[in-house]
Amino acid sequence: MKSTLRLSLKSGEKIFVNGAVLRVDRKVSIEFLNDVTFLLENHVLQPEQTTTPLRQLYFIAQMMLINPEGKEHSMALFRKSIIMLVACFQNEEVRSELKRIDSMVSSGRPFDALKAIRTLYPVEEAILNKNEITPAAVMELRKEIALW
Repeated sequence: MKSTLRLSLKSGEKIFVNGAVLRVDRKVSIEFLNDVTFLLENHVLQPEQTTTPLRQLYFIAQMMLINPEGKEHSMALFRKSIIMLVACFQNEEVRSELKRIDSMVSSGRPFDALKAIRTLYPVEEAILNKNEITPAAVMELRKEIALW
């Protein structure tokens, strides 16, 4: 039997569990006794925070977890976005990691993909500051997110 997972939440904190949003009214500990897909509130990106291509990709991947009913739509958008990102980034480290992230999502591991995307944020920031990704590519990704 797998070990259990115990989380502590503060008053007013939210947790997203298998597509449901839960908010606690007081400090509480939750123990998951089986496998569950969840996101803590501080790992959830809000739409207004999707200011870079990788943050936009993160948002799409998180929607697979938060909104399981719309997973097919999110997956289609993720596919389109990952292809565009691999084509736009010139940095081989980022391109390689994006391919690995694509594999994670394809194999049903969007939570692992979220962690991997977050690790690329500092690299992305450095790249964007050096203008190694075209502004047109950034705008195209923003349009895709807006249409979604």
